[in-house]
Amino acid sequence: MAEQAENSTAKKKSMSFLEHLEALRWHIMRSVIALLVITSVLFFYSDFIFDTILFGPTKPGFITYRALCKLSEVLHMGNSLCVQSKVQFKLVNTEMWGQLTMYMWGTFIAGFIITMPYILWEIWRFISPALKPTELKSTRGFVFAASILFLIGVCFSYFIIVPWTVNFLNDFKLSSGTDIQNLPNVRSYVSTVTTLVLWIGVIFELPMVTYILTLLGIISPAFLKKYRKHSVVVVLIVAALIAPPDVASQVFISIPLYLLFEVSIFVAKFAERRRIAKSKF
Repeated sequence: MAEQAENSTAKKKSMSFLEHLEALRWHIMRSVIALLVITSVLFFYSDFIFDTILFGPTKPGFITYRALCKLSEVLHMGNSLCVQSKVQFKLVNTEMWGQLTMYMWGTFIAGFIITMPYILWEIWRFISPALKPTELKSTRGFVFAASILFLIGVCFSYFIIVPWTVNFLNDFKLSSGTDIQNLPNVRSYVSTVTTLVLWIGVIFELPMVTYILTLLGIISPAFLKKYRKHSVVVVLIVAALIAPPDVASQVFISIPLYLLFEVSIFVAKFAERRRIAKSKF
């Protein structure tokens, strides 16, 4: 195996710039083909994707609302956390092609999320031949770990951040003395949900990115600890951008994001120990 890895690495390094581009082109093409195939299949399950998944947070019976209500009972808080009765959405469409466009976009995003593990695998296939055998061994499990982190971020965003955000924005009143109805455009709603889900999924890749950068010697645990205070500011800014503008929501979202940074420091320590151990051989 080690000899095969060395031969693969030597072959990759001997490739010209144009050959690298050609290899990258095929990796991208295979990823695009997989994405199109999955998306095409999902067109047959559009009712589930939209009624159950995408528009789930607009319905009183959404799992997050039921869980909050159950938590309220367990904590003997009455119905203070129950939001079923407050969830009242009425989406409108103001564009001739609006619903068709969102139909295709929503299905594409669902396909992209499902295809992400394969896309990460293609990225890994392109990068791995350029790594040394020791680096290759240290980064084994990259696709699995990156896929799990992405899916955790997607779930966290969908079940926690999205319901909080869309309900706050739907109920927000510019003026209490003027009757202004909120009639969200379906394009605005779908864009908000998909943007939050994808970006939080990407943010949750931070430990994996930290691990790789530490193995390559670009960053270190000391570097991350040095900027720990700065990370608090960055986390608060990110939370302010993706959460409703109330203190409780921003604190609730900031905590897991900051814990993600602390996990990244732990991951960096582990990666640095592995890098130092490999350098001794």
